[in-house]
Amino acid sequence: MSSPFRTIGLIGKPGDPAVADTLAKLRRELQRRGLQVRLDESAAAYFEQPAEPVLPRHQLGESCDLAIVVGGDGTLLSVARSLVEADVAVLGVNLGRLGFLADVSPDEMCERLDEILAGKYEEERRSLLHASVLREGSPVSESDALNDVVIHKWDIARMIELDTAIDGRYLNSLRADGLIVSTPTGSTAYALSGGGPILDPALEALVLVPICPHTLSNRPIVVSDRVVIEVVVHGEPSTKAQITCDGQVNFALQLGDLIRIRRKEHSLRLIHPRNHDHFEIMRKKLRWAEQP
Repeated sequence: MSSPFRTIGLIGKPGDPAVADTLAKLRRELQRRGLQVRLDESAAAYFEQPAEPVLPRHQLGESCDLAIVVGGDGTLLSVARSLVEADVAVLGVNLGRLGFLADVSPDEMCERLDEILAGKYEEERRSLLHASVLREGSPVSESDALNDVVIHKWDIARMIELDTAIDGRYLNSLRADGLIVSTPTGSTAYALSGGGPILDPALEALVLVPICPHTLSNRPIVVSDRVVIEVVVHGEPSTKAQITCDGQVNFALQLGDLIRIRRKEHSLRLIHPRNHDHFEIMRKKLRWAEQP
């Protein structure tokens, strides 16, 4: 049976010495199997004068059947935003603690690679958010997020005020440290710390989680991911707020800015080994049912 993946892109977490050995081993294994290998700049930095083509991230996605990300969930979040529109399959090799997204360990990497290259794998689609900031009616910033879009106070010990509408219908006015809008993927990240529910990744839903709300009756809300969420920033002239996507992309907000959040048209193709069990990962990651 021929492999569904013939051209493999390698991406590594920048500046992490632990990545070098795993990337080198992975490259050797792929070459031994006669597969074409491509590197993005982050992976190429670990090799002296690599023979493989070195491509910018977006070109890597367009030229590969599979992108293998060596790092952790944070690295995979960045890769997801970069590659989602190329519709390339993405596999995560996790070098840190057990990851929700990057779930293949270096110890089992070669065995899992054999299975995946033989077509024995599981694939799922993960939705992303697209957030745009409008200032006096004109767009001034936009970004995608696999986990969450967070509107929050910045550099001041004072709450911000947010008016939220869903599909043009007024929801509420919130005085709080901020608001998290999360995908099901991000429901186990910042939204969980804020008291939000854990959503099954297969759900077509979003969760809105207030951060330290002034009124305790402000609770997390789950809505369809087909809606458009609009948030307007209010407050005193000294109010400082910003929008953060996946904890990695930041943009300073001004009073009166409108943040429009919707599900992105493209979704991420995430590859897992056979018998992938999301609930088992949750039990391990969240340490459920551990004996005292």
